[in-house]
Order: sequence, then C-alpha cells, then structure tokens
Amino acid sequence: MSTLDFDVVIVGSGLAGLSAAMHLAPTHRVAVITKRALSDGSSGWAQGGIAAVMDRSDSFDSHVDDTLVAGAGLSDPTATRFVVEHAPESIAWLRQLGVPFSQEDGQLHLTREGGHSARRIVHVTDATGAAVQRTLIEHVRHTPNIQLFEHHTLVDLVTSRRVGQQPQRCLGLYALDDRTDEVVTFRAPHTILATGGAGKVYLYTTNPDTATGDGIAAAWRAGCRVTNMEFIQFHPTCLYHPNVKSFLISEALRGEGGRLLLPDGTRFMPQHDKRAELAPRDIVARAIDFEMKKHGLDCVYLDISHLPAPFILEHFPTIHARCLELGIDITKQPIPVVPAAHYTCGGIHTDLSGRTDLPGLHAIGETAYTGLHGANRLASNSLVECMVFARSAAQDIKATPQPAVPQLPAWDASQVTDPDESVVISHNWDELRRFMWDYVGIVRTNKRLERAAHRIRLLQGEIQEFYANFHISRDLLELRNLVTVADLIVRSAQARHESRGLHFSRDYPGQIADPKPTTLSPSA
Repeated sequence: MSTLDFDVVIVGSGLAGLSAAMHLAPTHRVAVITKRALSDGSSGWAQGGIAAVMDRSDSFDSHVDDTLVAGAGLSDPTATRFVVEHAPESIAWLRQLGVPFSQEDGQLHLTREGGHSARRIVHVTDATGAAVQRTLIEHVRHTPNIQLFEHHTLVDLVTSRRVGQQPQRCLGLYALDDRTDEVVTFRAPHTILATGGAGKVYLYTTNPDTATGDGIAAAWRAGCRVTNMEFIQFHPTCLYHPNVKSFLISEALRGEGGRLLLPDGTRFMPQHDKRAELAPRDIVARAIDFEMKKHGLDCVYLDISHLPAPFILEHFPTIHARCLELGIDITKQPIPVVPAAHYTCGGIHTDLSGRTDLPGLHAIGETAYTGLHGANRLASNSLVECMVFARSAAQDIKATPQPAVPQLPAWDASQVTDPDESVVISHNWDELRRFMWDYVGIVRTNKRLERAAHRIRLLQGEIQEFYANFHISRDLLELRNLVTVADLIVRSAQARHESRGLHFSRDYPGQIADPKPTTLSPSA
C-alpha cells in the first residue's frame, strides 16, 4: 500500500477545488483528487453565470440585500458582504486566465436572474460553468506543483486519533484508486474538501452522479459540525423528458422573460408571488409543485417562444440545441419542466477562511456552510462563493506554519472478503433516493420525516455491516455517504419547527420570530 506526501491535498475538481489549487501552486505541492474525470463535477453543469457587481448603476449593498432577502433571515450578513465585495476580483481573475465571458458593445454582458434587483450575472452564453471548467482544467494540467489523481474516491479522513496523538487535527486521507482497487494513503498537513453537494440523495436531481455528499459525510465522521442541512434547493425548471437524465433549464430563461404555463397556456406565477417568474427559487418550486398536484400534472411548461428567435439562439444556444435533439424547438414551443433537487445550501460548518472544526481541514464550495446562502441560495451566488473561499482558504494555508505529520498506518483490508451480493448496494441506493424524494422533498410533514428517519436507521445498519465485512467499492462508499447525509437532512428538518426558505412543513406553516441556523454536532 502506497503513501503519498504533499503540502496540501484537495478533494474535488470543481471550480472551488481547482481555484484553490491554482492559488496554492506557487508555494505548495498540491494533490487534486477526484473520483472520476476532472470535468465530471457539478461546476461544469452550471448554465446561468456568476453574480458580481460589475456595473456602476449597481452596488454591493444591493447585492447584499438581495442575498439576505433570498436567504429568508438566515444568511449571515458578515459572510454575505465578504463574498459580495470579493466577487469582482474573482471575475477579474477568471478573465486573466482567459475565460471568454459574453460581451456586448465591448463590455461584459450582464443578465438578470430570479431574486436579483439588477443585471449582475456575468456569463458565457448559457454554458458558463463548462467554459470556466475548461479554462481552469487547461491551466491546472500545465501548472507545476499540481499533481492530479483522477478516479480516486475519498474513503475517509485520517485524524490524530488514528495514530493515538493529541490534539486532534487532520493528517490526510485514504482514497480508493478505482483502476487498481488499491486504497492509497495521502499524507499532508493541510486538506481541503471541495467535494460539492449531495443532490444524488434524491431520486430526481439536476446534479451529476458524483454529487453524493462525500465531503460532508467524511467531515461529520471526523468530528466536524454541519449546519442547515434541511435547506435543499429544488431547481424549479428541470427538463421533463423520458429519454434524458435531468437537464437543467437555466434560471436565466425566466430572467429574460420566460413564462411558466399550465398545459392550457394559463400563466400561474402571478397568483403565487408579485415577482411572478422572478421570485426566488423556493417560491417558484413550491408554486410548480402546488399546481402539479392541484391539476394532477406530470409537468408544467416554460415558454420563451414569444421572444425573437435570434435573441433565443444567441443567449441560450446550449438549451436550444439540447431541446432540439429531443424534438422541442424552444423558439416555437414551450419546454416541459419539473422541479428537481439542485443545491445543498447547508454543509460543513466553516469560517471566513474556510476552516472547519478540525485543524488542518478546510472546506469550500457547495460542501461547506459559510453563512452565505441561509435558507435559500440566491441564483448565481454559488460559483462566486467557490472562488472567494478558494482564495481565502489558500491565503489561510499560506499564512499557517506547516506542522510535521507523523507516519500514517496503511489501510487494512486483511479482514474483509469480496462481496457476495452486490445487489444489496443497488437496492439500498434506490430505496434511499425514493423515500427521500417522497418524504423529505419540497413539502414535508412530521409523519413523513419520521418514516424517513426509521428507514434511514435500518439502512445504516445494513450498510455499515456491508462496509465492515466486504471489500470497498466506489458504489459502496457513495452509498455510505448518502445515508449519512440523508440522516443529517432529516434530523435538521425535524429540528426546525417552522417553514422558512427551502424548508416547508405542513405541520409548522408559520415562521418563528428569531430564527437560528440548525447546527448538528457529532458529539451531541
């Protein structure tokens, strides 16, 4: 079994992880671990863009206010201002790297999305995440001091407890090399979790298959607090089609005038909110859910065909092309859409430097809770959060002396055997995602949450027994992480006795006067 030594080990190859690697590479030896290919995370799927104050008619105060309103009273004002004020420099950094942001008359083209009071979304047509990822991956592959480990799945963090030392700190991690089936030890004084969210805990999601909550679950097992896990954002408009996995229809369509319609052409959002289609995502998702249940619908429709075809083709070429492949011409007909799990607003509790409760461990991006998103993420605030905290965490690591790291024990697989029934993994995976969708979705009740909690306890026992007795695989590791994340979501939802932001309970439809974040501690 091999041990690899680095100054910093980064888990995750999305915008957060690759940005941190770029910032650290001039001074530190960096390993970037990703469980599939570099481009397979959620960042590359982001269509809309990156929110930043780039126009003189806009202001930091306005962006802060919009974020706080969307966060429904739970966004941290200090963290929000920190992100907003550092957003423009993040855009400038990406432009220096060569990201080809859309322009108009020689200036950045700024679009608008739901919840924003001004045009402040910097974008690359409707494929911003893909363009940013391509640029970063090209730079990372050619940057000295960065070593890439694709097809390596995080097994667990290694803490001082494992080697019998105090005080507790993170010393590195174990990762499964899928190609050799070997567990590799990565030893480092600094570890960064940039593993993304946990959308795959739900049956329907806009997330890629990699979004299994790996960082959140590993940090929880290592003793870190998690916060606001009840707030799972369901994107209102995911393409409804039997021949495709959930394909996201960007918020920007509604920002540019798209209308949500019932099958008979009736527009319904003005009856739910005065902002209509530009209301925050939680309101739009619940409105669609309400109309679908009220009328017994499989989907509703998003229509932008009233706008000129050249405008649609210029601003939404990716969406137009994908829909056209499926026989839907968005310049002439509406798009069938449904809500789907989209973004994990909670996560590993961190400070403004990305530090977790465990010294030596940082968390950035969707896997982290920074206080920015509160009870609901404002559109296009996620990519900028990745960049701001990647830089902040890198600066903190650079300013921290590197402690000596002891020798770490190799992974012990001597007491396990090959699994006899792999169907157990696939069956439990399917059961978990289905009952999370049915019981812990857009609208929740105490009884549904109790049912989910009961199922989770049963699954945890089965999965832990499987983990303890058989050789590990990526599917088993992801299932183990998903059931941990499901437990955290349900426990957090049960603790919130009100309806706020993304958490809506029929048993507690009102709001309490003094809301607080929901923080869970492994020691509690």
